[in-house]
Amino acid sequence: MSKLTSLRNIGNELEKKLKSVGITTPEELKNTGSEEAFVMLKLRYPNVCLVHLYTLEGAITDTDYNQLPEDVKHRLKTISDIAI
Repeated sequence: MSKLTSLRNIGNELEKKLKSVGITTPEELKNTGSEEAFVMLKLRYPNVCLVHLYTLEGAITDTDYNQLPEDVKHRLKTISDIAI
């Protein structure tokens, strides 16, 4: 079983948060998707922000979070604005 920290952008702190909401492997994160994982985190950790969503998307797509395409960032920002 791979660790979440084996994914790009995922450090120890975000791994702990993801595990606390039931996402424990890279496969689970990929199956959950960045948007749903973000909402799960936001419910438990209200201070989670747009950068976390970018980080999750980058982890799933193997992209540095600051290198996501503009259209993806725009879509994710829209999700972030309406989440909780």
